[in-house]
Amino acid sequence: MSLETVTRVDVLVAGGAVAGLCAAIAARRRGVSVRLVEAAPREMRGGNTRHARNFRIAHDGPARYVPDGYREDEFLADLLRVTEGDTDEPLARCLIRGSAGIAPWLADNGVVLQALDRGVLPYSRRTAFLAGGGKAMINALYATAESLGVSVSYEAELTSLRFGPYGCTAEIVRAGAPECVNSKAVVVATGGHQADLRRLRTDFGEAGDRMVVRGTPYATGHGIDLLVDAGAMPVGDPRSAHLVAVDARGPRFDGGIVTRITGIPYGIVVDRTGRRLADERADMRRTHYAQWGPRIAACPGAIAYLILDQDGLRRTSPTALSPVTAPTLAELARRLEIDPAALDATVQDFNRAATEREPATRPIKIAPLAAWPLLPGLTFTHFGVAVDLRMHVVLRNGRPIENVFIAGTAMAANVLRRGYLAGLGVTLAAVSGRIAGEEAARAAA
Repeated sequence: MSLETVTRVDVLVAGGAVAGLCAAIAARRRGVSVRLVEAAPREMRGGNTRHARNFRIAHDGPARYVPDGYREDEFLADLLRVTEGDTDEPLARCLIRGSAGIAPWLADNGVVLQALDRGVLPYSRRTAFLAGGGKAMINALYATAESLGVSVSYEAELTSLRFGPYGCTAEIVRAGAPECVNSKAVVVATGGHQADLRRLRTDFGEAGDRMVVRGTPYATGHGIDLLVDAGAMPVGDPRSAHLVAVDARGPRFDGGIVTRITGIPYGIVVDRTGRRLADERADMRRTHYAQWGPRIAACPGAIAYLILDQDGLRRTSPTALSPVTAPTLAELARRLEIDPAALDATVQDFNRAATEREPATRPIKIAPLAAWPLLPGLTFTHFGVAVDLRMHVVLRNGRPIENVFIAGTAMAANVLRRGYLAGLGVTLAAVSGRIAGEEAARAAA
């Protein structure tokens, strides 16, 4: 390939979601020139952040946008619980400490946080909510970056990266045209590989063919691949992922939070043979849906069905798509293509057991009945590249690369190798992006 254009900049940032934007703004505020390249077109910019609602922060006391307190040690304890201790604890402490200042930093850069006395918000002392959601956050950060003089290119994919002691050379393809960018430092914030369908098949087998990618279709993991091919130390397991239960009728990509199904504790979940997967009421917490993603992935055909009667339907949250309904269980089974006799036996067993339990467990009886077909919805994989406390990419020999940094999902597996905490993704991205940008500016200077 002949390179038609050669450009120079102090810091090149690859990836235009919250991690890349925070890196670009932080570096530019240190006085260096910054170029940000985003693989998506302008209307699809922002990665998975576009679907975010809130982000987790440590704070000692109440503020305008968050009640009570949530100390750093509580944050760390929650992280250790969901990861079962499998985390880089010094790095986790660094990022948690950085979360304490990220909300005012984002606000200073145009992001509006939802005030506690405005609108209708669930109580959360652990997370701050974004006014207007993730897309409003992305638009505000882009406006700030451009006002500061960050050069932004859309439909520009990082295709190669070479680095040495005196700088980096990157090749990007912008709207089909090749370009060479020489920089003093690079921040890679291109996300994970959850949108690479070929790799999903390799990592998850037949279930990978059925997985719904909840976020951007541009997260192919190519930035991680470039770094690993250049000698970076991989971390995590590409076959481990954050999976949730989503409506099977939603889009293959970019459905976001609205296709998530949260009414599982009010009905029963069966596979296509009519067999229940697990006790639906074993976990009634708001995060229960994350336990069902892996269960659905393990089903025949990686598909399952949530079945409720009218009593359960009244208690579940509204959904983007209306359920499949039928006047009888036999007709519902026919519409779902489940054997009617097998489904009837399952429901009868459940109803007999329900009469022997506490009153909170209600049988499925009140017609018409309703159902949602369920697929495993993939948010991100627990795989990336090793970093140090300053977000330098770390080589397999343990040595950091002095002028190459990484932020966001591409480094999240250092601290989140399994499990998830609500709002953690945006926090890791924003804090690591800010650190990476400041350190890249320092390296460039």
